[in-house]
Amino acid sequence: MLLFAMGFLLVILQPSSGQFPRACANTESLLRKECCPPWDGDGSPCGELSSRGFCQNILLSQAPLGPQFPFSGVDDREDWPSVFYNRTCKCEGNFMGFNCGECKFGFSGLNCTERRLRSRRNIFQLTTTEKDRFLAYLNLAKNTPSQDYVIATGTYIQMNNGSNPMFRNINVYDLFVWMHYYASRDTLLGGSNVWRDIDFAHEAPGFLPWHRVFLLLWEREIQKITGDENFTIPYWDWRDAEDCVVCTDEYMGGRHPTNPNLLSPGSFFSSWQVICTRSEEYNSREALCNATSEGPILRNPGNNDKSRTPRLPSSAEVEFCLSLTQYESGPMDKMANYSFRNTLEGFADPRTAISNISQSGLHNALHIYMNGSMSQVQGSANDPIFVLHHAFVDSIFERWLRRHRPMLEVYPAANAPIGHNRENYMVPFIPLYRNGEFFKPSRELGYDYEYLQEPALDSFQEFLIPYLEQARQIWAWLVGAAVIGGIITAVFTGLILACRKKRGTSEEIQPLLIESEDYNNVSYQSNF
Repeated sequence: MLLFAMGFLLVILQPSSGQFPRACANTESLLRKECCPPWDGDGSPCGELSSRGFCQNILLSQAPLGPQFPFSGVDDREDWPSVFYNRTCKCEGNFMGFNCGECKFGFSGLNCTERRLRSRRNIFQLTTTEKDRFLAYLNLAKNTPSQDYVIATGTYIQMNNGSNPMFRNINVYDLFVWMHYYASRDTLLGGSNVWRDIDFAHEAPGFLPWHRVFLLLWEREIQKITGDENFTIPYWDWRDAEDCVVCTDEYMGGRHPTNPNLLSPGSFFSSWQVICTRSEEYNSREALCNATSEGPILRNPGNNDKSRTPRLPSSAEVEFCLSLTQYESGPMDKMANYSFRNTLEGFADPRTAISNISQSGLHNALHIYMNGSMSQVQGSANDPIFVLHHAFVDSIFERWLRRHRPMLEVYPAANAPIGHNRENYMVPFIPLYRNGEFFKPSRELGYDYEYLQEPALDSFQEFLIPYLEQARQIWAWLVGAAVIGGIITAVFTGLILACRKKRGTSEEIQPLLIESEDYNNVSYQSNF
């Protein structure tokens, strides 16, 4: 009760200003279409006086999009974030943040020059103290208002093109629930018309990079509100699990004794309220989710539609998925065949990699299996199991990156569904991140997984890695070129020998004499 009261007071005392930076959620910033807040360290926009960054026009990708979204100019998320802002901070070096006040992922220190590598661990390998601390951090995030961000409660048009800002405070945990909702919500077309075949975080190439950024930002916010710089999200390895082994009061909440759809009163997650779960209601009102409480977390694991998801994913299915060499294929959506992304996401059969949207595999299987708040895309992050699940999905993505070592060009540059091209900015993150920036090994972003950890490399090895990687990428071409070159050399050698055999015997006996005589008769000629 005391924690709740403190949280309530903080909400009242905070000035109301989106999932946007609080400093930019005002009439002046929206009308100027500029989000370049000052850095507290020197008071200048983007910390320009300290060479941390500067205010810059946003450079939007001009690459063509896929055919899945046949509209233009009807959704605030198109060409993100240009509907709201066309100037934001461009940070230099290892600085990051909406005002360049933070360090890039994987760096720390006053000048962001110190490399740092944190490890994400299996939740069942945490000590009791570590596990209890994680649960307490979750609860703290649910009861702590975000200092830096607020959420938009209306569209840009509903804000009268910026002259009537519509924003609201939100707690740290629900901020991320709302962002997940906002990225996957339907497009409002006016009246009762909506377009459902749109998602800036799912069903396309950006699924894995988007959730990678989501978890990194979530991790950082927990580090900030707790002061625990070493905090990392634990993962749940659900391979071959026979049931929801984290669904106990000791961990993420057990089943209610009389209502199987609710959590046990012995878990403090049973008191949590969900937000952003009523998409049809929002659509009918032509409104956005405003983070109003909508009831308790729902979860009834295992009592799902068995014809769609008969069981939790197996180790064999994960291994087959990892064997796929193509990151993306075909239409680059949920109909893609032989696509690692589509198979891991769960729209393709994890035994054949053929698209089958009547079934839910791997990532999707876990969501459907939970049979509750986790099973509805827009509101799925309400259940704290979400972060454990997606941390493990991210670890599978990491295994694929390490096994296949793809170059950035493997990530589609064009013709992906809206928002998913390589150079598109991810919705709804500010500061801005491009999809392609997170198509890289996790160690470059400052984290690893305990079960994937490799010996640390010395600086010389790290220097050589990119060059060795380039050599590996063209190795097949080099071998082919060498073989062809060898064949050509052999052919020419044979022709030369054949020609020499046609010469007279004396020529064959005295080749050096003839060459010497010819040499003496050589003259250099010029055009003068």
